[in-house]
Amino acid sequence: MDPDRARGVLLGLACGDALGRPVEFRSASAISAEHGRLDEMVGDGTWNQPAGTITDDTEQALCIARSLVDQQAFDPADVAARFVDWYDSGPFDIGGMTLRSLSRLKRGDALDEAGKHVWEQSREGQNAGNGSVMRCAPLAIPYSTEWERLAEVSRQSSQITHADPRCTDGCAVLNLTIAGLLDDADAPLQAALDHVGSDVPDELVTALEPVARGETPATLETSGYVVHSLQTALHDGLRAETAEEAIATAVNRGGDADTIGAIAGAVAGARFGASQLPDRWSAAIDETDELGALATKLEGMSA
Repeated sequence: MDPDRARGVLLGLACGDALGRPVEFRSASAISAEHGRLDEMVGDGTWNQPAGTITDDTEQALCIARSLVDQQAFDPADVAARFVDWYDSGPFDIGGMTLRSLSRLKRGDALDEAGKHVWEQSREGQNAGNGSVMRCAPLAIPYSTEWERLAEVSRQSSQITHADPRCTDGCAVLNLTIAGLLDDADAPLQAALDHVGSDVPDELVTALEPVARGETPATLETSGYVVHSLQTALHDGLRAETAEEAIATAVNRGGDADTIGAIAGAVAGARFGASQLPDRWSAAIDETDELGALATKLEGMSA
């Protein structure tokens, strides 16, 4: 594995997250009116957050990466405990399903029950958010050559808070795609879809197959629905000619800009490497050094 591209997975995720944070849930037209094409890290004036501030996307990815390094394997109980500690720290932002699942864990729900309960009690439209796909990319580095295990741990990491099959299988498809990129696969998304097989929800497959064929769907949605987020982020991450273009394109679409930017960034980082991310972006993010060090240790685990 190219160490630069391993670092690119984590740093690309953080860059997309931080670039998108100040414009989260704004429309593409509103972003254009204020920034033209947003490609510089800017501060969030509403909350007085400086340029380069990450959100829950990167913060939870850091929980997973730190756990992998400390435990030298995926330990769902340890990851869940880190999520709860992060929740107790009073994060600036936290998704609804994540909040409810971690609250249940704090109250004593079993690890394999909290996310399931929240999913079962959530109506359609609120039961398949993107809160697990946004954080799962660190798993693709140490398990990049163990595809069965990577699919398994990706699903397990999602189930802590997001048990809907569109979320669990979405994490598996995303991480298998990233693993394929790290291994120079010619058609990484198609290889991922082929690997997970016929058990994946039809809605997810229908959305991603055109992207795997190199097509641009008629519409690319930017909502927090996991299928929308994956389709748009994978399209931008796989089609762009540079890492900067991939991330900036995803963010400038508006909507759930930080999360779609984070997913596209992890994909683009795996394609192009950390060295191809703009220095002005990584320099603005306080966590850059830790992310790079963690990625190097994760890459070492894959040997």
